[in-house]
Amino acid sequence: MGTPKATDTPTAKRILVTGGAGFLGSHLCERLVGEGHEVLCVDNYFTGRRSNLAHLSDRPNLERMRHDVTFPLYVEVDEIYNLACPASPIHYQFDPTQTTKTSVHGAINMLGLAKRTRAKILQASTSEVYGDPTVHPQTEEYWGNVNPIGPRSCYDEGKRCAETLFFDYHRQHRVKIKVLRIFNTYGPRMHPHDGRVVSNFILQALKGEPITIFGDGKQTRSFCYVSDMIESFVAMMATPDDVTGPINVGNPAELSMVELAERILSLTGSKSRLDFRPAPEDDPRQRQPDITRAKALLRWSPTVDIEIGLLETIRYFERLIRSGMD
Repeated sequence: MGTPKATDTPTAKRILVTGGAGFLGSHLCERLVGEGHEVLCVDNYFTGRRSNLAHLSDRPNLERMRHDVTFPLYVEVDEIYNLACPASPIHYQFDPTQTTKTSVHGAINMLGLAKRTRAKILQASTSEVYGDPTVHPQTEEYWGNVNPIGPRSCYDEGKRCAETLFFDYHRQHRVKIKVLRIFNTYGPRMHPHDGRVVSNFILQALKGEPITIFGDGKQTRSFCYVSDMIESFVAMMATPDDVTGPINVGNPAELSMVELAERILSLTGSKSRLDFRPAPEDDPRQRQPDITRAKALLRWSPTVDIEIGLLETIRYFERLIRSGMD
């Protein structure tokens, strides 16, 4: 008798991951492939990178497809993780109408696929649905404080509309949905040019460049390490059908931008100085998840300490710089 293949696992599922070559998507694909599932990674490679999945190229249970979710997709699957959408301001503001289409048309197409195949579908929503919050920390009951016509609106309102579509498909067509609201996440495989604060600060520190802080640096964010975030995805998909969300997932520990910069300078040993610049329009002053619901329904909370996570991320960017891929 030969060695069983990964896809021979009795509990193996056919799982579609949209945005599967991106930062979060590649880590999710890696986790699902490792569990023996048949994984279809779909990405248009606008921000996703083939190198994120290169180490899985010999795995027979991973299939990669170049496809844009704004167009329908006809495949047979048991579960869908809908992660497709540029998530950093630099990328989602590059083509704002396409960003909105990706969130809205992408949701319609993936929900249609879920309806036809009777698959469970998880929407990777975002803390951006809360806008610049007037409630702190943010609970799922908070409806948000969002500018519908600002430069960030293509992403914020696109994701809000996607949530509307998910719940309408659930009510109208009984599609089995799961909605997670993701707060700031960091770790290896972040795009080096995504303009996010963690990747920016680390690359600037490693290169000895000034650390760019927009505003006074007192604005806060909560940073969750990628392995913790992926754990929440898998936990959410495994919940009973009556657990639809939305559920906040993130690390409640708050850091100001100045505090984050100082930690990165300390961990890298960099002598870079802080360079303060005007804050961009609609930049939230604070962002912190209330994860009471995640603890109760998913039995999930983050476990990776910020310094451990930052060290892993620093090592990743050090390797990128050495290889000339930054």
